[in-house]
Amino acid sequence: MKVDLIAGARPNFMKIAPIVHAIIAAKNRGEDIDFRLVHTGQHYDKNMSGSFFEDLNIPEPHENLGAGGGTQAEQTAKIMVGYEALLMKEPCDICLVVGDVTSTMACSIAAKKLHIRVAHVEAGIRSGDITMPEEINRMVTDSISDYFFTTTQLANSILRGLGAKDDQIFWVGNTMIDTLLAKRPHFRRPALWDEFDLEEGNYIVLTLHRPANVDEEYKLKELLEAIILHSKDLPLVFPVHPRTRKILDGLGVHHERLKQVDPLGYLEFNYLVERSKAVITDSGGITEETTVMGIPCMTLRENTERPETITEGTNELLGVDPKAVPPALAKLFAGEWKKGSVPELWDGQTAGRIVEHLLKL
Repeated sequence: MKVDLIAGARPNFMKIAPIVHAIIAAKNRGEDIDFRLVHTGQHYDKNMSGSFFEDLNIPEPHENLGAGGGTQAEQTAKIMVGYEALLMKEPCDICLVVGDVTSTMACSIAAKKLHIRVAHVEAGIRSGDITMPEEINRMVTDSISDYFFTTTQLANSILRGLGAKDDQIFWVGNTMIDTLLAKRPHFRRPALWDEFDLEEGNYIVLTLHRPANVDEEYKLKELLEAIILHSKDLPLVFPVHPRTRKILDGLGVHHERLKQVDPLGYLEFNYLVERSKAVITDSGGITEETTVMGIPCMTLRENTERPETITEGTNELLGVDPKAVPPALAKLFAGEWKKGSVPELWDGQTAGRIVEHLLKL
């Protein structure tokens, strides 16, 4: 069995890495399985050098489709054309896609139209917000997938409601957590730790990237001002995307405690998260990692596709109104933030379960 593993952005590789390891282990046991790692080139990231793949202990991609940027439609089209050409030249038995980026949807469509089976890892999660491109990607991918690997029982229920059969759904856990637990002993202290005289439990990590927060300039300014005003004297470590940095510079948002830094590598970023007082973010994946690490997390979004991080974990959904920030920070500083727990099957063994199922298909 030859499995194509599709990745289009850095977080995809975190989800794919443990599956690579599990396939290699199965192959070494004599199982009839192999993989081809396909990078669509959806996102170019200067940090994705050879050391990035070394950190994850995976080979560099076998194929890079070089899709690059462009509008949603342009990007989708380039990925579909590139992947279709690859499959026509050298088909696979199963196309395995992860998450909810454009590459996930585009490669699913290309494979399915060539009568190649599609398996979706992180299937069945929904935010209910159709204005998010990721939500459309999830909906389309799940509507044509043959097999669904899920992170929670809630995702199973959603898929059943859409007509998926029980023999198509496999509740396996979360591969992102496989990577987190495997790499946790190897987290690296970034240079900025000493540069900013950071102390464990005495700073806040901030990440903002969603258009609803960073594109509406007045809202971004109000959010940051609320965070700065109500975070006492703690440093705010803010890895900033270059696009967001330009907006910030135009707004004139500067404060001695707001430490704007370039995006960090996986090991360095999670070193900071694990030792922080709290994380304020609009990312979905980070809420999963903070839940497992037991770090208080405040999500600046109106919805989430990962409700288990709220019902079970350490995450709270604040919305995007700056007025929600002060009471949340007051709760944190009063020591009243919930402890949370780790969702079932988020145990670092998810990729092994996925490969076991693949071998039976």
